Amino acid sequence: MAAAPAAAGSGAGRGRRSAATVAAWGGWGGRPRPSNILLQLRQGQLTGRGLVRAVQFTETFLTERDKQSKWSGIPQLLLKLHATSHLHSDFAECQNILKEISPLLSMEAMAFVTEERKLTQETTYPNTYIFDLFGGVDLLVEILMRPTISIRGQKLKISDEMSKDCLSILYNTCVCTEGVTKRLAEKNDFVIFLFTLMTSKKTFLQTATLIEDILGVKKEMIRLDEVPNLSSLVSNFDQQQLANFCRILAVTISEMDTGNDDKHTLLAKNAQQKKSLSLGPSAAEINQAALLSIPGFVERLCKLATRKVSESTGTASFLQELEEWYTWLDNALVLDALMRVANEESEHNQASIVFPPPGASEENGLPHTSARTQLPQSMKIMHEIMYKLEVLYVLCVLLMGRQRNQVHRMIAEFKLIPGLNNLFDKLIWRKHSASALVLHGHNQNCDCSPDITLKIQFLRLLQSFSDHHENKYLLLNNQELNELSAISLKANIPEVEAVLNTDRSLVCDGKRGLLTRLLQVMKKEPAESSFRFWQARAVESFLRGTTSYADQMFLLKRGLLEHILYCIVDSECKSRDVLQSYFDLLGELMKFNVDAFKRFNKYINTDAKFQVFLKQINSSLVDSNMLVRCVTLSLDRFENQVDMKVAEVLSECRLLAYISQVPTQMSFLFRLINIIHVQTLTQENVSCLNTSLVILMLARRKERLPLYLRLLQRMEHSKKYPGFLLNNFHNLLRFWQQHYLHKDKDSTCLENSSCISFSYWKETVSILLNPDRQSPSALVSYIEEPYMDIDRDFTEE
Repeated sequence: MAAAPAAAGSGAGRGRRSAATVAAWGGWGGRPRPSNILLQLRQGQLTGRGLVRAVQFTETFLTERDKQSKWSGIPQLLLKLHATSHLHSDFAECQNILKEISPLLSMEAMAFVTEERKLTQETTYPNTYIFDLFGGVDLLVEILMRPTISIRGQKLKISDEMSKDCLSILYNTCVCTEGVTKRLAEKNDFVIFLFTLMTSKKTFLQTATLIEDILGVKKEMIRLDEVPNLSSLVSNFDQQQLANFCRILAVTISEMDTGNDDKHTLLAKNAQQKKSLSLGPSAAEINQAALLSIPGFVERLCKLATRKVSESTGTASFLQELEEWYTWLDNALVLDALMRVANEESEHNQASIVFPPPGASEENGLPHTSARTQLPQSMKIMHEIMYKLEVLYVLCVLLMGRQRNQVHRMIAEFKLIPGLNNLFDKLIWRKHSASALVLHGHNQNCDCSPDITLKIQFLRLLQSFSDHHENKYLLLNNQELNELSAISLKANIPEVEAVLNTDRSLVCDGKRGLLTRLLQVMKKEPAESSFRFWQARAVESFLRGTTSYADQMFLLKRGLLEHILYCIVDSECKSRDVLQSYFDLLGELMKFNVDAFKRFNKYINTDAKFQVFLKQINSSLVDSNMLVRCVTLSLDRFENQVDMKVAEVLSECRLLAYISQVPTQMSFLFRLINIIHVQTLTQENVSCLNTSLVILMLARRKERLPLYLRLLQRMEHSKKYPGFLLNNFHNLLRFWQQHYLHKDKDSTCLENSSCISFSYWKETVSILLNPDRQSPSALVSYIEEPYMDIDRDFTEE
C-alpha cells in the first residue's frame, strides 16, 4: 500500500520517500525519470493497482518533477483539490482550485476542436492527459457525486457553480484524451446521476453535452426508467431545454448499431428477433414507452417542431446560450458557422457581436455587443434549425416504434403536419443566400450542413408518417381533398374511405398542402442533388399500401410521371440510390393505372428513348425490380379487362409489349433468382425474391407454371451449371416460409401491394416446394438427382 501523502505545503517527505515515490525514481539514488512515472500511472489506470492518483505522491516531489516535465502544476493542484474536497469540507477552497485548473484544460480543448493546431502527441503530455493520468477524472466524479452521500441523515450539497466547473473540466478532458469518455460510460451510477444535474438551468447545458458524449460510446443503452423522477424532470424543462434534451433522447430511443454487417441480413435479423422475444422489450423500446408516458411530451415536441423563428427565445437568453456554446465545445462547430454569418451580416447592419476569448466575459455573463437588442436573422434561423433537427428525429423514431398508432394519433391531434406546412417555404426549404450556413471544414453541399440535415430529417418524417397509414391525407389541404373526391366521382369509383374519414380540422391550410409543396421543390431539384432520393421516398410512401386510383391521378395531374422519366431517361441518372427510389415511385404511380401507361407511352415516344429506359432497368434489377413487378401485375390485370381504352394501351405501349414476351419474363426471372442467396438477403433485396414469385404466381394462374420451370432448367443447362439456380431458389423459398409466415405486417404488405391474396402466395410456395418429384409444378422435378442440394441448413452458414 502506498504511503499517505504529507499535508500540502508542509515540506514533509524531503527526508523520507514513499514506496511509490521510490519506484517512480527508479530506486534510491536513481536519476529522475518522469516518463517512468507516467508509464506506471498509465499501467495503474488500466489495472487499478499501483500508482493511480496524485495523492500517492508528495507535493515536494511533484513540484520538483514539474520543473523538468512542464506539467503546468496540474498534479499539485489535484493534490490540493483532494485535500480540500473531503466530506466535511465547505468546498470554498475546492472551487478556487477548480477555477485554476479549468483554463489550463479549456484552452487545449478549444484548440483541438477548432483545429487551430493538431492534437499534441501523448508523449509531450498535454494538460488534459496529465490531468487524467494523475486521477483528476475519478476525483471530479467523486466530488460531483458527493450529494448522493448522507451524513447523519443529511445529504451533502455543492453549488451549481462548482458542479458547472467540474462538468466543464470533465468534458474538456473527454474531448482531448482518448478513453476517458468510455471509462465514464462504464460508471452506470454516475451516468444516471448526471441526469439529476439537469434540474438546474445553470448546469443543464454542460450536463446534457457530457451525457450525450458518454451515451454515444456506451456499450449498453441506458434505461430512462432508471432515471429518478424522469417525468418531473422532463416536464419542468423549458422549451429550449427540451430541444437540447432531444439530443440525448436521440441516443436512447434508437436501436443500437453494433456495426456488424451480418445484422443487416434477414437471417441475422430473424435470429435477433427470436432472441428479443425471449428477452422482452429492448432498452430502446422501454425508453420510448417511458417518454410517451410523460404527460404532454409529444405535444411539446410538436410545438417545438412547428414554432416560427419569431416565436423563439428572446435575444438576451439566446446570446447567453451562444456564449455557453462557445464555452461548450460540443457546439463549437455550429457556433463557428453562426459567427461567420453574424460577422458578414454585421458589416452591413452595424450590429456586430464580438465574443471575448475563452474564459473572459462580462460580469453579467453576456458577450460584448455593440447593439444588444439586435441579432442577425440568419443566427435566429440557425438556432431554430438546430433545435428542429433533434426534435424531428425523435418524432420520427417514435413514429416507427411499437407505439406507432398512439404517436400518429397525437401528432395529428397536435397539428404537426399543418405546422410544418406553414414553415416549409420560410425555414425548411428556404432559399439560400450566398453565405449559406455550413459547418467548419465542410461545404454548402455537404450532407453535414444543418440546412441539408434538416431537409433530410423532414423528408424522413414525412416518409414515416405517410407509410401505410390513413393519416397520410393530412398532407393535403381541404381543396386538394375535394379534388380527390372529384377524381373518384369522375371515374365512377367509390371514394377512398380514409379520405372520407379524414378530420378536415387537422389538414394543411393555405393554398397548397405539404405534399404539393414537396412535388414543386422535387421538380426543381438539380440532377446531382442528394435530396432526390429522400423526396422520392417520401412521395412513394404516400402511394404505398392498397392502390388508390385517385391518389395516382392527383400526382399524375401535377406532372410527376414526366419528371421521373426525365430524370431516368433524359438526365441519365447515375446514382443507384436515386434510381432505385425513382423506379419504386414510378411502379407505385403506374400500377393498374391505364392513364399512367398512356402518359408513359406519350413521353417515351421513340425507340431510342425506350432503349435508354430499358438500359437503366437492366443495369441493376435490385434497383428496378419493383417497377418490373408493378408492370407485370398491371399487364395481367389489363389482359383480363374488356375495355377499349385498355385495349388501346395494350396495343400501343412499348413497355407492356416488352414485358408480355415470355423470353423477357424468363430473363428477368432467371436474373432475379440468381442475384440473391439466403445468406445475402436483406430488407433491400428481398424484393427480388417476391418479384420472382409474382411472375410465377401469374404463370400459375394461366396454368403455365410447369412451362416456366422447364425453361429455367434449360437456361441452367445453357449456362453449364445444372441445378445451381433451382437449388438456390428452393433454399430461398424455404427461407421465405420461415420469414413471412410469422410476420403479419410483411404478409399484409405483400397482399395489399400485389392485390393477390396471401393465401395464394403461400399455396404457390408450397406447390413449388412439394417434395414429390412426379409433380409438374415442384422445383425438385427439374433438378437432376446428381445435382440435388436442397436440404442444406442455411441458418447455420
